[in-house]
Amino acid sequence: MLTEEILQAAAEEWPVSDRTYTDETADSVSGQKLEFDSVHFVRCRFTDCDFTGASFCNVVFDKCDFSNSSFVDSYWKNTRAEGCKGDGSRFSNASFKWVKLTDSQFRYANFSMAYWEFSEITGCSLREAFLSEVRFKKTICSRTDFTSVDFFRTMLRGMDLSDCTIDNIMVSDQYTELAGVKVNLFQAAELAKLMGVKVV
Repeated sequence: MLTEEILQAAAEEWPVSDRTYTDETADSVSGQKLEFDSVHFVRCRFTDCDFTGASFCNVVFDKCDFSNSSFVDSYWKNTRAEGCKGDGSRFSNASFKWVKLTDSQFRYANFSMAYWEFSEITGCSLREAFLSEVRFKKTICSRTDFTSVDFFRTMLRGMDLSDCTIDNIMVSDQYTELAGVKVNLFQAAELAKLMGVKVV
């Protein structure tokens, strides 16, 4: 039902709204520029789907898997993903406003040039993800694993990463991304090593 309704909505250029999908699978479905409003996905799986330019407003993803799918240029508002898996997914140039990602996994995901505002990333794993040239505004990150994440040209000023894992993160040679970021003592020692400072 999920696949058929996405394809029909895309063909007729109608939004998908006020729907609940449970234990559904969409395989290689194209939902480019599709609008999702007040939709609840429960344990749904999206395999290699293309949601380029799509919008997700008032949407809930509950224990869903959208690994390796494309959400390039997508727009997210008042949406949350809980217990989800998005490994290898592409969110470059996406906009996230009032979005919550909780206890989810986004390893190797590409969030480059994305915009985050009034959002929360809590208890997630973004190991080896790409967050280059990302803009964060009033966004909270807590208990999240950013190991080996690429933060190139992403200004972290004002963000509190003190209870996150930031081992082996990648930044520019000038380390300007780290100006004004809040970290704990152990993280500060690791960042000092990154900058070539020897702590004795």
